Amino acid sequence: MMQFTDSHCHLDFTEFQDNRSELLSQCAQRNINRIIVPSVNPEHWQRVLSLPSQSSNSTVKISSCLGIHPWFLILQDNSLNKKSANNIDLAFNEQQLKQAVIKHKNSNNNIVAIGECGIDVFKAKKHTENEQALNSNLNLQQAFFEMQLHIAKKNNLPVIIHHCQSHQLIVPLLKKARLSRAGVIHAFSGSYQQAKAYVDLGFKLGVGGTITYERSQKTINTVKRLPLSSLLLETDAPAMPPFGQQGLVNTPLNLITVFKALCTIRDEPETIIANQIESNVEQLFFSH
Repeated sequence: MMQFTDSHCHLDFTEFQDNRSELLSQCAQRNINRIIVPSVNPEHWQRVLSLPSQSSNSTVKISSCLGIHPWFLILQDNSLNKKSANNIDLAFNEQQLKQAVIKHKNSNNNIVAIGECGIDVFKAKKHTENEQALNSNLNLQQAFFEMQLHIAKKNNLPVIIHHCQSHQLIVPLLKKARLSRAGVIHAFSGSYQQAKAYVDLGFKLGVGGTITYERSQKTINTVKRLPLSSLLLETDAPAMPPFGQQGLVNTPLNLITVFKALCTIRDEPETIIANQIESNVEQLFFSH
């Protein structure tokens, strides 16, 4: 029987607070037996960490991750306006994250990765007024990203990386960091050459609803060419619904839709695809 893991789902978000138990029950019925939950900022950490115990009656295993999403930095920076980066305390956030990782790494609600972290050039351009402000914010994002890479390396954890128009910034930082356990490039979109740069560094690529859209031919062709050993399945729920569900709340149940789309792209039999991707999840998050 095929088993599935949603390697990126924001199950702690308010969209799921009223039906989380029912949703997990439906996931179990579809053999979605593991969900990995990244966090987006320190205010979310505790509720992400509490999910495994809150869901202890479910057969679906919930695994938590701690991180600071670049959008948090962009929106914070923008709201602070003129004074920008100096008002967001890197050292304070670094200390917070270090302490949380040490506290929870080996506890019952153990964390399995650092993330969601990364760099988002598109969003930064949208929320900054001029090139100087843009560069200031990108420097801030880079500093926070490098800080989280350092913590991941020190604690022998993989990272979950957010990207948008930022491959050219992220890849050099990953080469410099030389992480022991690499990680996953969440919601990968891009060319084969961009994907191969990550795979060569030992990273997996998160495949989600993007491949259900016919317009995403570049990413679809990339996913077709990559080794199956480099792929993970994800939904990014409640965001990024698959084709035909635009405007609706995405859920981890749509992982099966993503899987079926992947099976139409790849040449291998369904069972081979499912088993290899589960092996990839196990190797990245759970075998250390």
